[in-house]
Amino acid sequence: MLSLSEIQFLFERVAGRRVLCVGDLMIDRYVYGEADRISPEAPIPVMTRQSEISMLGAAGNVARNVAALGAEVDLVGLVGDDPEADALGRLIEAETRVEGRIVAERGRRTTVKTRFVASGQQLLRLDAEDAMAAGKKGTRGLIEAVEDAATGKGAILLSDYAKGVATPEVIAAVVGAAERVGAPVVVDPKGRSFAKYGKVRLVKPNARELALTADLPCNTDDEVELALAKALDACEAEAIVVTRAGRGMSLAERGRPVRHLQGVARQVFDVSGAGDTALAALGVALAAGLALDQAVELAILASGVAVGKVGTAVVTPEELIEAEIARHQAPFDAKVMSLDGVLKAVARWRRQGLTVGFTNGCFDILHRGHVSYLSQARASCDRLIVGLNTDASVKALKGDGRPVNDLESRALVLAALSSVDLITPFDAPTPITLIEAIRPDVLIKGADYTVATVVGADVVQAYGGAVILAPLVEGHSTSATIARMAGGGAVEPHVATGKSP
Repeated sequence: MLSLSEIQFLFERVAGRRVLCVGDLMIDRYVYGEADRISPEAPIPVMTRQSEISMLGAAGNVARNVAALGAEVDLVGLVGDDPEADALGRLIEAETRVEGRIVAERGRRTTVKTRFVASGQQLLRLDAEDAMAAGKKGTRGLIEAVEDAATGKGAILLSDYAKGVATPEVIAAVVGAAERVGAPVVVDPKGRSFAKYGKVRLVKPNARELALTADLPCNTDDEVELALAKALDACEAEAIVVTRAGRGMSLAERGRPVRHLQGVARQVFDVSGAGDTALAALGVALAAGLALDQAVELAILASGVAVGKVGTAVVTPEELIEAEIARHQAPFDAKVMSLDGVLKAVARWRRQGLTVGFTNGCFDILHRGHVSYLSQARASCDRLIVGLNTDASVKALKGDGRPVNDLESRALVLAALSSVDLITPFDAPTPITLIEAIRPDVLIKGADYTVATVVGADVVQAYGGAVILAPLVEGHSTSATIARMAGGGAVEPHVATGKSP
């Protein structure tokens, strides 16, 4: 895989590079809510709508990802003559580094895909679209836009969603313009044949699409190699890279053995848009002068980050660098973050519609009471952040001889618990600064507190968050454990929360 230094060098080279994205355009609309009961009318969930967002999809999402990775992008696509076309235009205008060259066609309906999401899971997708090929005027407008925008581009990306843009005439214009300016063409294909795309640098199907075009199974490496060989023989593309979800990607170039490049296993929240991210990464890498193998490695890393988000989300250079660093960390190490890292994670979780919980403590000698408390805390939210007192703050709270275990040891033991998602150390007397910055949806403390005595309760309640007092396991505390080890009696039997203010 690409090294961290190679990734950083790549993004230094990306600045100022220009990429052309051509293809089908759509609006991806996400309706978020809660679905906690079944309808009495039919065995289906009832969803209570809470919020809604719209973003560019298909070729628009490719362009967003190209821009997010640092390149300048021209976007050529087709819309209808309806209000949704105006909404799509406003979405393009809101994107930095994206210039739209959009062709409107009378009588066409702009594609809108509406997804209904509850607790981070899609319940339903509703599509409104016309998939007919562009008419004569629309085709002429697309060709003129491609020819006008191609100059100065380091790569041209064709995103075919089978919604009418990738006609033979438009494909020919893309290939001809690429030859004129010396830019590689990368295609995200649709349909049973790759031959219609002509002599392009790279075609990027997924495993299902490759199986369809080759009429062969694509489960094992050997099966994929046979299918890639057959697909290459049937088209003019210089290379084909097939995306294989958790198995990475397999690259076939004429005259070279097939290479199987593995990704890193990641938690998958939503695969929608991951192919767009991979296409964008390939285009940016080739525009920056990387070899094809390296471009594929970047695409694997980028799509791996994308599937960890809900919706057609973009991936940034900073996220790719973080992902590469995390790849070399032990899983537990990756849970320990500075406040800046935590805030980035919280922003991602909130885009996924997840609730964020926060608790804090010393957690010096981890015991049954801690495990029970943290499990209860996690049950009240989708993601749990633990503010962990530094060694100096533990000593100030507990006195000389504490902590028994240093900060690193306490953090790594906490990180081993599945109930804990992130840990961030704090040195102040109370975690109020963390609470104000994170703005958790749920603030959790032990039942030995009252809501009035929980630090930050007033802050959380002021913006509509909840404060939960978790029941404690009696007879378990760090202080009692230390006393027993010293031969004394149990003390503070109620302190089961790694207690700090």
